Amino acid sequence: MAEFAFPGPLRDQLVTAILSGTKTSTSGLVLGYERDNEPFPQVGQQSAVVDSEGRPVAVIETTEVRVVRLADVDLQHALDEGEGFTSVAEWRAEHAKFWHSAEVREELGDPEFTVDDDTRVLAQRFRLVQTL
Repeated sequence: MAEFAFPGPLRDQLVTAILSGTKTSTSGLVLGYERDNEPFPQVGQQSAVVDSEGRPVAVIETTEVRVVRLADVDLQHALDEGEGFTSVAEWRAEHAKFWHSAEVREELGDPEFTVDDDTRVLAQRFRLVQTL
């Protein structure tokens, strides 16, 4: 199952971008995968995308998985997130705001969590296989 952000307006926006084909990449904190003991997505893996109500709305297939430093996220990845970013700085500012949110800090179990240039990011590319 692929869940983007938390249920609510941001998830709805991201799911809409996936369904329209404008979102073909996503970013996650490696720390989140490690804390949950969750394996990284694998190339070729298909996942159901769920909306804010937990309903499957699409199937995506992972086409690329990279671990990069936050400072090394490239412009093409930022553009392909489908959120209207026009620069890496803009992408980073919005992601830092999300990763510093109370929800993410609670999920990570660290109320003081912050990102910096060396924070490891899982940069994933995918393609829309089908809508449900």
